[in-house]
Amino acid sequence: MPRFLYVYHGGKAPDSDDEAQAVMAAWSKWMGDNGASLVEPGNPVGQSKTVSAGGVAGDGGANPASGYTIIEAADLDAACAIAMSNPMVVDGSGSVEVAEIIQM
Repeated sequence: MPRFLYVYHGGKAPDSDDEAQAVMAAWSKWMGDNGASLVEPGNPVGQSKTVSAGGVAGDGGANPASGYTIIEAADLDAACAIAMSNPMVVDGSGSVEVAEIIQM
């Protein structure tokens, strides 16, 4: 089955312990609901830099990555359907870039 990379953009740090617990509960539910598809649940990522022929930009670009996940799905549409239920998409705090991982 094809694998897909989710690159998360956006999100925000919780403002309180209650909000942090709610965020973790939403992610735990999403992972539980989609556990059969999760190849690697992934993690948040730290500061990013963009490296190009012109040099290194220290700001991570216009929309820096905030995390990643690798899933298996039947096709790109199925992978996007799973991403639509992601907590960052549902609560409007971020977006998920979905790309098929091409096996070489």
